[in-house]
Amino acid sequence: MVSGNLFHCRRNSWPPEEYIHRSTLQLFDFDSAGPPEQAWRRKLDTHASILREFSITFVEAIKMIRLGIRLWSYVREEASHGRKAPIDPFTRESCKPSASHGIPLGGMGSGSISRGFRGEFRHFQLLPGACEASPIMANQFSIFISRDGGNKKYASVLAPGQHEGLGKSGDQGISSWGWNLDGQHSTYHALFPRAWTIYDGEPDPELKISCRQISPFIPHNYRESSLPTAVFVYTLVNTGKERAKVSLLFTWANSIGGVSHMSGDHVNEPFIGEDGVSGVLLNHRQVIKP
Repeated sequence: MVSGNLFHCRRNSWPPEEYIHRSTLQLFDFDSAGPPEQAWRRKLDTHASILREFSITFVEAIKMIRLGIRLWSYVREEASHGRKAPIDPFTRESCKPSASHGIPLGGMGSGSISRGFRGEFRHFQLLPGACEASPIMANQFSIFISRDGGNKKYASVLAPGQHEGLGKSGDQGISSWGWNLDGQHSTYHALFPRAWTIYDGEPDPELKISCRQISPFIPHNYRESSLPTAVFVYTLVNTGKERAKVSLLFTWANSIGGVSHMSGDHVNEPFIGEDGVSGVLLNHRQVIKP
């Protein structure tokens, strides 16, 4: 018999004080800027282990041979009508899950983009039947800090510089950006549909940063929960005696995954809404192959 304390024990095995100083948690104890106690946590300087693929033994394969024949016949029949079977254990998927994933961005049924716990945007699933797992390294948050009249300066991409996409031939010079974040004092906290990244004195030792992301997931409201949107809210707390001038930068390639941002004919348009909200509209000229 399973007792009601099953998840209670798991929750207490991840105390936030093991990842963030208690004083930092108290600074973010307002406006949902601090992560909840029940969140899944990782430090940004950790590396995700490679997931092992599921496999079955020879005896299990013999027992499942009748089911395998039925699935094979079903997959062949769907292919004869030009359709892809939703369950196809005989085809190796190119977009494998990764242990570096975090909370996905986007609503239910609207396609999604995963954001890894170390800050990279990856696993683009915006087109039906298409998936691109590789991260697009141009998609980043960066911060610039100036103190003491400009005598103290800090600048860094808000992600550690050990990403798999850096240093490769297709990084378009992104490896020369300011990848100064070590990640030792920064942590990721996930509790669907929200996630928090806490920078506890990185890159500025006297600045605490909280990045909270949320995607629409509203009970009994499928319409708004299907919006392909995500919101990032930054909260900054200055613990130093000097005033700090801080600038946040968000860079995003006009892309839907892979090398689609290199296909050309894309247009970016600035806009200002009726409520005063300004932004950039990305028009992507994607050729969808039949």
